[in-house]
Amino acid sequence: VQLQACGGGLVQAGGSLRLSCAASGRTASMYAIGWFRQAPGKERVFVAAIRWSGTTYYVDSVKGRFTISRDNTKNTVYLLMSSLNPEDTAVYYCAASDSPREEAYHRSYIYTYWGQGTLVTVSS
Repeated sequence: VQLQACGGGLVQAGGSLRLSCAASGRTASMYAIGWFRQAPGKERVFVAAIRWSGTTYYVDSVKGRFTISRDNTKNTVYLLMSSLNPEDTAVYYCAASDSPREEAYHRSYIYTYWGQGTLVTVSS
């Protein structure tokens, strides 16, 4: 499975961005796609995930601001980020999991394949 993330950029606080993660290859074996982010000098952390069935998961800090969705016909997952603030500045990575263990979708170890990351910079 190959993942291609894009959509990052520079945005002012309060603005919005939509990230895309296009999956190719043996995507039929994948249960879920997740988004993680890594701010400068910090660890990579979970942001959101979605199962191909449509069930979604979010970290508390983005609930109500971020929306994850998927287009199964395009094998693409989107992360719409609204009300952005400087604390959202990070490299965002998408990842694919072939595990049905939804209780672990916030853990990076459950993801087998990772995209290259896309930088989101929020200015104050």
